[in-house]
Amino acid sequence: MEWNPEALAELEKVPPFVRHMAQKAVEKAAREAGKETITPDIVIQTKEKYFSLVGKEIEGHKKTTKIAVVRCHTVAEVCPGVGCLKAFTHRKLNFGEYGPDTELIGFFTCGGCSGRRASRLVEKLLDHGLDIVHLSSCMCMDDADYPKCPFKNQIRKGIEAKGVKVVEGTHH
Repeated sequence: MEWNPEALAELEKVPPFVRHMAQKAVEKAAREAGKETITPDIVIQTKEKYFSLVGKEIEGHKKTTKIAVVRCHTVAEVCPGVGCLKAFTHRKLNFGEYGPDTELIGFFTCGGCSGRRASRLVEKLLDHGLDIVHLSSCMCMDDADYPKCPFKNQIRKGIEAKGVKVVEGTHH
């Protein structure tokens, strides 16, 4: 698919950790619209539809980006979530791209192996404007203390199927 220079410049405004996903979404939107060349209009329309991290102006105010963190149910028995919450509060590590117009609206466990609760809770948060879900670092790590979640991809797909972007990791 061909990108004109202005469209590429518009894509560069998307935060790096979701840029590849944004590019795929823009190309899909262009194909669905029967376009052969991607223009800035297609990029902007796609960003407004899917990628609220870029900050959309609404009545002179930036749109608040609303995020949630899903954490491992088993690890939650020994971890109070301090690392995830501190990283968000100080906008460090996997939260480094967020500005002051970002709000944490959910912090919950997956519900146990199979991740049965994650999709239902994400569904409830959609009514509150949920934009992005972070899978906590404990779900993504694979070391002696925290084995990688065997259901991570299934949980991710269930969340993405609801139109919510997923970012892997919080503070590691």
